[in-house]
Amino acid sequence: MAGPELHPLIYERVLRVAFEEDLGRVGDITTDAVVSAGVHGEAAMIARKSGTVAGLGIARSAFQLYEPALVVGLVAHDGDRVEAGAVLATVAGPVRGILTGERIALNLSGRLSGIATATRSMVDAVAGTGTRVVCTRKTTPGLRALEKYAVRAGGGSNHRFGLDDAVLIKDNHIAIAGSITKALTRVKRSVGHLVKVEVEVDTLGQLEELLKVGADAVLLDNMDPEVLAQAVAMVKGRLITEASGGITPETARVKAESGVDLLSVGWLTHSAPILDIGLDIA
Repeated sequence: MAGPELHPLIYERVLRVAFEEDLGRVGDITTDAVVSAGVHGEAAMIARKSGTVAGLGIARSAFQLYEPALVVGLVAHDGDRVEAGAVLATVAGPVRGILTGERIALNLSGRLSGIATATRSMVDAVAGTGTRVVCTRKTTPGLRALEKYAVRAGGGSNHRFGLDDAVLIKDNHIAIAGSITKALTRVKRSVGHLVKVEVEVDTLGQLEELLKVGADAVLLDNMDPEVLAQAVAMVKGRLITEASGGITPETARVKAESGVDLLSVGWLTHSAPILDIGLDIA
């Protein structure tokens, strides 16, 4: 399961912007012309392919934001694995509201379910190793909270949410500062005592320098499994270790078997294909 659903206040602005974009200046001219205002009916959200679902509560809110009279019942729940053909939710009430809210509800639930499905594939690949799968900041602008929620629905964990909640010193920061030591010295003078600090390293030499200065976590970037294992051995549990760089379900397990704590995977949120979800009127 994904844990607690996101509160609607977290994503209501996203829904309002989406409806403003879709409705334009005069609303749904097709549905308003074809369907009389008093017509009621029922529909079902159907998974066209198997996968892990996420965003069903958000889809429910989308329908009800446009038409509060709609009754949406969730048959599946975020984090559930479903088969093709499974009914995910039912929608009953004014047909105009069902048809006009359909695309926004399906766009978001399909996108988030695709992320959850991709995340689940990675989590399954490393099962039993003790390594966790985490996402990155490579998210769709405006949808970060939703997409990171979908990662959790798929069994993954979240990396930092933004530039303000944790320090991550990357290669360009190090290049500007002149060294890892100089960059860390500046950071430690600047940030509060509750802020975690992570440093990206590309080589074992950089890692050796980092271990002398100290931090909370190290990002081991683009290291092959053998070097990664050496890096984990050097750390000896003193820092949280995180591997990144082109990790796929096919390569995840061998990376995890190095003993690294986390696998950081950007494609979960920037390139995961949608899970095809449709709406069928009964």
